[in-house]
Amino acid sequence: MSEVRMPQLGETVVEGTIIQWYKQVGDEVAEDEPLFEVSTDKVDSEVPSPMSGVLVEIVAAEGDTVEVGAVIAVLSEDGAAAAAPPAPAAAPVEAPPPASEPTAEVAPPPPPPPPPASEPAPASAPPPSAPASGGGRFVLSPVVRRLIAEHGLDPSQITGTGVGGRITRSDVESYIAQNRAAPSRPAAAASTTAPPAPPAQSRTAGRDTVVPLSNIRRITGEHMVRSKQVSPHVLTAVEVDFEGVERVRRAHREEFKAEHGFSLTYLPFIARAVCDAIHEYPNINASVGDSELVVHNYVNLAVAVDLDFQGLLAPVVVDADRKRLTAIAEEVADLSRRARAKKLNADEISGGTFTITNPGQWGTMMQFPIINQPQVAILSTDGIRRRPVVVTAEDGSEAIAIHSVGVLALAWDHRAFDGAYVAAFLDHMRSIIETRDWHAEMP
Repeated sequence: MSEVRMPQLGETVVEGTIIQWYKQVGDEVAEDEPLFEVSTDKVDSEVPSPMSGVLVEIVAAEGDTVEVGAVIAVLSEDGAAAAAPPAPAAAPVEAPPPASEPTAEVAPPPPPPPPPASEPAPASAPPPSAPASGGGRFVLSPVVRRLIAEHGLDPSQITGTGVGGRITRSDVESYIAQNRAAPSRPAAAASTTAPPAPPAQSRTAGRDTVVPLSNIRRITGEHMVRSKQVSPHVLTAVEVDFEGVERVRRAHREEFKAEHGFSLTYLPFIARAVCDAIHEYPNINASVGDSELVVHNYVNLAVAVDLDFQGLLAPVVVDADRKRLTAIAEEVADLSRRARAKKLNADEISGGTFTITNPGQWGTMMQFPIINQPQVAILSTDGIRRRPVVVTAEDGSEAIAIHSVGVLALAWDHRAFDGAYVAAFLDHMRSIIETRDWHAEMP
């Protein structure tokens, strides 16, 4: 017998909701074959079976929310043990009567509540409270439950397009958009006009609006506080002349977007420079263990992605140090798009060794990011602006020119190294950005 446990779907995730089992008790399962689908505040993911065998027991039912590491199913490697599951119906004498047939009959008790709500559903308000707890007829992910509760919606009125008719986040958002101006739902319509950060069951107290923290905000906050407690944070920043990068971007901008479907930003250039600089300063790409520094001989580059101001997710470009600029750009764009659509799997949001966060799109001057544990450094790429700079010609003469200039700020763990090491790393990275022949990186 082998236990199947709730996987760790990202460093800050502590629990997951079982959305769907792809196999039933008694079914054979191949190793790495999708076994069930799980949803968290960060990702919906199909989880593969850890081994080949027969599904003997399902411990966590669809709709159950369980902690990471909890047993959710039991697999058997031999066919004989698998014969036991079909037997319960034929051998109720050995198994306790309440656990043999009533296990299958556990569903009937819940059905009584739905029937009263099934006919008057359109006119009755109680249904929304059922999904909020994950019970009733609707198997909903945490994000979907939150959206339904925030907008006071009736899930029976929403058409699900997910597997088995499951209601997805996009289904709820589409329903909200379609009924934005519906006179019968003034409250819901008013809430949909709010900016990307919805008022999570907010309430007004005097002149203040109290907005409860969402689960992703709470978990992120806990992770950030823990990071500050564990790592002595230090910030080191350098100013970088991106004019060489800017010339390449201007020369290839239209052709690149036409071929790849997205814009060529500064980020992939910076990512390439990070990987090359880490090769010379490997301790930047490490984790702190028990009285030791674990230096990673590969670069799994995590890139922070904003989820419509609802939180951050850092999907990972695996072995980024082995990829050229265009490949990194394509992978970052794909991961970012799927992160916002909650289409990433567990492997794509874990295992990062170094993180880049990119607030520069909003014109920031310099940001002090918090380290993504258990890593030892995180780089903030801030706003790049046209500015007058002093340039030196080959003959040593100087002149004033207008270049694209920005700041790279590195937050780092003082347990891992000292300021001189970080300064040398950033200086090397700046040299790569300013002097490399970036035209050679383009296809």
